Amino acid sequence: MNEIAPGISHWTAPHPEWRTRDPWGHRVASYALVDRRGLSLVDPLLPPEDTAERARVQARLDELVEAAPRLDILITIPYHTRSAEPLFHRYRTRLPVRIWGAPGVRTRFQSSVTPLTPLQPGDTAGTSAVALAIGKPRRSEMPLYFAAHRALALGDVMVNYAGAVRIWQPPPFTERWYREAFLPSLHPLLTLDVERILVTHGEPVLSSGAAALAAAVQMPPWSGPHG
Repeated sequence: MNEIAPGISHWTAPHPEWRTRDPWGHRVASYALVDRRGLSLVDPLLPPEDTAERARVQARLDELVEAAPRLDILITIPYHTRSAEPLFHRYRTRLPVRIWGAPGVRTRFQSSVTPLTPLQPGDTAGTSAVALAIGKPRRSEMPLYFAAHRALALGDVMVNYAGAVRIWQPPPFTERWYREAFLPSLHPLLTLDVERILVTHGEPVLSSGAAALAAAVQMPPWSGPHG
């Protein structure tokens, strides 16, 4: 778990379900963002239990929680709920904790008593993240914009593959729908002051994020790794 920019830490863990012949798909990223008002975890996934990797990540999270006045666990897309629930129960007696996400996140909880703060586009999640709408029809995925960090956190709509940010759009879809309906839904992202792009798949982009977003919408959609 490394600090990749002031107030932003990053770690990866093996994908809980997906395996491909392309090593790119084997690990996914999670992020911790700190400001004076609290700690935000984006799509957190802990490494497997009883591993040294798990112990290192958990120890660092414990340190961040110890220094934070509150903890917000933010889910960009329901199937990224992953370790949100166990982290909520680990820390809820130490400081105020909330899980934020689309209503579908609730179906991913193991316990019916775990609370969810429902999130809609335009809402502020936690201390500073603003949830954004994408897709036509609108997707359950909501990118999160952290203005104080000039950072945009994405679920699966964009990835960093082979050194370039790409729009991930598996088939089937029509070229007309992609150009006339889907791409316009991403245009509000291009108006943001973005320096850093926090992707779940691939390496985070730490500089010139707005330029990387603009380039992504000009490239053909990417259908995912093979195998």
